[in-house]
Amino acid sequence: MISPWDRWYTTSCCLCCHVRTGTIILGIWYMLINAVVLLILLSALNDPVQYHYHLTSAELGTDLDVMDDANMCIAAAISLLMILICGMATYGAYKQHAAWIIPFFCYQIFDFALNTLVAISVVVYPNTIQDYLQQLPGTFPYKEDLMSTSNMCLVFAVLLFIGCILAFKAYLIACVWNCYRYVSGRGTTEVLVYVTTNDTTVLLPPYEEVVAIPPKEPPPQYVSA
Repeated sequence: MISPWDRWYTTSCCLCCHVRTGTIILGIWYMLINAVVLLILLSALNDPVQYHYHLTSAELGTDLDVMDDANMCIAAAISLLMILICGMATYGAYKQHAAWIIPFFCYQIFDFALNTLVAISVVVYPNTIQDYLQQLPGTFPYKEDLMSTSNMCLVFAVLLFIGCILAFKAYLIACVWNCYRYVSGRGTTEVLVYVTTNDTTVLLPPYEEVVAIPPKEPPPQYVSA
């Protein structure tokens, strides 16, 4: 009987790429995003006055003023940690070290769980969408049109959007998991091939020659008088 894990196992992703190539591309993409975020946070910590001016000129200062130095340092540390985790996944997929892919896979599971909780909170508390729209600045585009839309339509649109995101994230999780299984299985196969290779069997003499060879007689033992 084929298990569900084996039924969904495949070595290709995005219809053309290998799972190793897909994992490497995904790891590099996440590293680039977190590197950009880290550079923005470090520049904000270096020049907070200019950072606050850009926020207020963009009419977003009321929402992002809570990002003080302590929160920025925490966000920078998280971005640095994410760069490390994504680098480990990229290196593990490239050098075929399965253990290096596990931290990135755990991060994907954690991120998927958080997005699922957001979807559940929208279903349980649908009025939070209207509250969030009211907190947006007055110059936000189409704010009045969104506020005049019925609550059920907003909930449906948000759930549809989150559902598409969850489906895409689930596909990426499957790609990374298949890469982990491929690398793990390849390492096991290489060990088995090394044991059963022809060069190893040549070192063993044929069975007939072993049987035909008479056993060696023990050397004579001299007993002193």
